[in-house]
Amino acid sequence: MTKENKYICELLYQLADDNFIHSYRGSEWLGLAPHIEEDVAFSSINQDTMGHAAMYYQLLEQLGEGEINDISHNRSTDDFRNAILLEQVNGPGNYLEEPEYDWAFTVVRHLLFAIFKSIRLESLKQSSYEPLRHAAVKIHSEQYYHLMHWKTWFYQLMSSTEEAREKMEAAIDHVWGEFEGVISLGKYSDEISHLKLIATEEELRSEWLKRIDHLFSEVNFSIEGKPGMLSGNGRNGEHTDDLAEALAVLTEVYTSDKEAVAW
Repeated sequence: MTKENKYICELLYQLADDNFIHSYRGSEWLGLAPHIEEDVAFSSINQDTMGHAAMYYQLLEQLGEGEINDISHNRSTDDFRNAILLEQVNGPGNYLEEPEYDWAFTVVRHLLFAIFKSIRLESLKQSSYEPLRHAAVKIHSEQYYHLMHWKTWFYQLMSSTEEAREKMEAAIDHVWGEFEGVISLGKYSDEISHLKLIATEEELRSEWLKRIDHLFSEVNFSIEGKPGMLSGNGRNGEHTDDLAEALAVLTEVYTSDKEAVAW
């Protein structure tokens, strides 16, 4: 593999794994969302997001990284490059046993990531790697609706009851403490940016902070300090037990019967 392809693959793994695990965490709300209309809408968003992961995994397959099902379902946690924020559980319990999920955290995580994902896609549409440009154009056409969905929830809950506001502000603090891990391009950040595969971390961060400042000003909220990376950098293979738990569920069928899973 050429050095150029190495860095292209590194970025593609970040993009694919972000969407893969983010979609899974969203899917855990099936049947548990606040109302039936949200259940349907959220499920549609999760399907779209998993489709985005598949597009990036297909590009990795084309670059010789292996068969798409193996790439997505047969890697160790150390090989995943998703941001740690996106792998974190929705709340106490699990889907089958007393799920006590946090809707405020879900709304904030999805919205702040949706804003960043839009910025990232805008940059990827100018990528030096043509197949990535084409993928970004297709994905970006769906991202607008996802962003509007989560903005609607954000505005409603931030202007609702005192209890709702408190939960939302606590969720913002949590997400803020981890979001630098989403912005990070990992240990090959300089090489990835040098090849003009995507904008630099500083450019991505600056644009995200500008849009977040505007969002927060609309609900009379502000936050001090820079976004953090409290739990480590998933771009470098650092992860929590939450990812191992998620992958155990996601890969259960594939590891038992590889013919039963296909994108």
